[in-house]
Amino acid sequence: MTDPMMHLRSLVEKAPDADILREMISFAAERLMEMEVGNLTGAGHGEKSAARLVQRNGYRERDWQTRAGTVELRIPKLRKGSYFPGFLEPRRMAERALTAVIQEAYIQGISTRSVDDLVKALGMDGISKSQVSRLCEELDEKVGAFLERPIEGDWPYLWIDATYVKVRQNGRIVSVAVIVAVGVNSDGRREVLGMDIGPSEAEPFWTAFLRKLTRRGLRGVKLVISDAHEGIKAAVSKLLCATWQRCRVHFMRNALAHAGKSGRRVVSAFIATAFAQETPEAASQQWRSIADQVRPKLPKLATLMDDAEPDVLAYMTFPREHRAKLHSTNPIERLNGEIKRRTEVVGIFPNEAAITRLVGAILMEQSDEWAVQRARYMTLETMVPLSDNPIVMLSAVPGS
Repeated sequence: MTDPMMHLRSLVEKAPDADILREMISFAAERLMEMEVGNLTGAGHGEKSAARLVQRNGYRERDWQTRAGTVELRIPKLRKGSYFPGFLEPRRMAERALTAVIQEAYIQGISTRSVDDLVKALGMDGISKSQVSRLCEELDEKVGAFLERPIEGDWPYLWIDATYVKVRQNGRIVSVAVIVAVGVNSDGRREVLGMDIGPSEAEPFWTAFLRKLTRRGLRGVKLVISDAHEGIKAAVSKLLCATWQRCRVHFMRNALAHAGKSGRRVVSAFIATAFAQETPEAASQQWRSIADQVRPKLPKLATLMDDAEPDVLAYMTFPREHRAKLHSTNPIERLNGEIKRRTEVVGIFPNEAAITRLVGAILMEQSDEWAVQRARYMTLETMVPLSDNPIVMLSAVPGS
């Protein structure tokens, strides 16, 4: 979580006094005025410059009534012409700032009651749930544009998963599935590609979700990583010409359930030897050897391993440098954990639009953070072998 987000949460949870807020507002206002006056004069405060357009002429005092109380401003004066801060236009800037604070609090998963406390700390009488909703609806346009944006380029790797939240429907409280797709493109960059909400993780729902992604431009998928939900597997085979990877972590949970408490550590160590192999052939051979060893005492585990082998070891046929990130849904599980953390504070959503607003904003925030990271999720050199473009593949050949 970034420093501004942590600061916002501390404002809500620790309820700082209004003096601190006034000092923050005064500091920001002073910096804004210095920037504006610098543009008008052509030089900074006290700076000697041949490009200076006009001289300063001291300051005039003015009280600024804000939500946090009265802030004393020193507005710069000019020898020629006049200057008036743009943020002092009647209520416009203050209202935008307040809206931004409430929106940010909502995105951070802060409850309506805590938002109300925050607003009171800003000097207001409080705010109702309906007012919060109206203010937060301003997020809908941005979130909608993010979730419906065109998907450009090739996306060799795709992680998909679901988490559940509660919502009111027709007077009842029900759980709905929020499904999310994260991809890595041919440049090795990671992005959130989409989300949707549905009553369950049935095959038609997953099929409709993947179809929506393909309509937006999803292509070039080589490997899809998910848990062993039959609906996902069926939808992937129907719509994407891609290999399916069963999450190794989920598989191990299922496998150890057949091992008994006393045998779990031994079985886990045995299966880990297959994952430690360098080649797909060696991994498959070791896998079958382990299944045969446990078959006499743990026939259900052996049968599970027989059925799951091609799906659990699918990632072994991809570049070695990528395997640590391909064998499980951990990359998207961490994102789901963040969604869960923030949505649990809300508790029960009033409707699905509110879910889309909050979760969509969280996803947009996460995708933005990934976009500005200097390091790629996977290096460009290791992504080249996955390209279907012969020109790109040829450029990777030494001496070409």
